[in-house]
Amino acid sequence: MNARAGARPLRRLVVLRHAKSAWPEGVPDHQRPLAPRGRRDAPAAGIALAETDSLPDLALCSTAVRARQTWELASAEWGTPPPVRYEPSLYAADVPELLDAVHQVPPEVETLLLIGHNPGLEDLVLDLAGDSLDDALDEVRVKFPTSAIAVLAWHGATWRDLAPGTALLTGVTVPRGKKT
Repeated sequence: MNARAGARPLRRLVVLRHAKSAWPEGVPDHQRPLAPRGRRDAPAAGIALAETDSLPDLALCSTAVRARQTWELASAEWGTPPPVRYEPSLYAADVPELLDAVHQVPPEVETLLLIGHNPGLEDLVLDLAGDSLDDALDEVRVKFPTSAIAVLAWHGATWRDLAPGTALLTGVTVPRGKKT
């Protein structure tokens, strides 16, 4: 927390698109698991979050199997994973639904991890970012692929203060695991 009296804390919204999923025949979309590449990339995402000091205080995760598996493999790379809430509303969510979920987060959470799906996540990042460091916004406009991580920073007393154009996109990375 920022020690200055009256200062709003720096909050970070870390957006993680689920890792690469498989397309098994006859499996409903919500039940699709990770593909072999996704099983390699999800732990790499967890490592990337740790290396960039982007570990969350709380994770909100879609209930889709591929999102849950991404969370499980990524968070297994950390000593003690934070609490996770599996949110049915994050599956196939658009920007208003995603923002509604974020607005419900308790104020003591300073770094929130949101794990979900495109096109909603990409649209959310583009909607919230008023500016970016380097060419991060351009990167997201071109593509927000599976396992992509976007970090948005902003000052706010509560998560309800997060609104379109109020955040700074501080970085985008697309971790990839090594083939064995």
